[in-house]
Amino acid sequence: MNPSYLIEVVASTVHSCVEAEQGGAGRIELCSALGAAGITPSSGLLEVVKQHISIPVYVMIRPREGDFTYSQSEVEVMKREIDLLGASGADGFVFGALTEDGRIDTRLTRELVTHCGKIPVTFHRAIDCTPNPIAAVEEVAACCCERILTSGGKPSGPEGIDTILAMHEAAQGKIHIMPGGGIKPDTFALVYRQQLREYHLSGRIAKSSPMASTLFEMDWFETSAEAIARVAYRS
Repeated sequence: MNPSYLIEVVASTVHSCVEAEQGGAGRIELCSALGAAGITPSSGLLEVVKQHISIPVYVMIRPREGDFTYSQSEVEVMKREIDLLGASGADGFVFGALTEDGRIDTRLTRELVTHCGKIPVTFHRAIDCTPNPIAAVEEVAACCCERILTSGGKPSGPEGIDTILAMHEAAQGKIHIMPGGGIKPDTFALVYRQQLREYHLSGRIAKSSPMASTLFEMDWFETSAEAIARVAYRS
């Protein structure tokens, strides 16, 4: 692990979490359905992951794919998932909520942060869907979130680095700004800045199934310890 910055790896399997820690990651964001930008994983997955690794595991709370505006019943699901996953050992939670006009839903965010109790919260890339991610930093910080995961309102962190740096300045030390989205070992240098102390990526490589099928897609992706090490131990 690099002493000057922390690598958070987004992962959806036990194997990926183990590879991430072996590669030098300092934290996991655990979710399911990475192809849909992540939804809430099961408590069973979290419990087994916690048995196999020692680094903190932050858990995605997102009841469905799609937008980040939630109905009352979806909020009830989110709160119940916070309860269950908290009891299963979550070290932190990751979520984001927006109003229908694409702004930070501060009321719901505060409500969910309060429901998390002492367990810290990362506000995820929903902030990249807002009209002004820089101005949104203060709103998220006021909701008592610990950090913001962002690509600077662009498809990837390297593309949004200028806005990410502006968000870091706007934070004024009140909240951590963590670049993420489309960061790979080969592009990490484009987003790395000394003042940014945390980075988010998957380090995934394709895995081919020996099972032949034309009915379902049998290949998948897993985090590679080697890919994470290229970033975590960068000189």
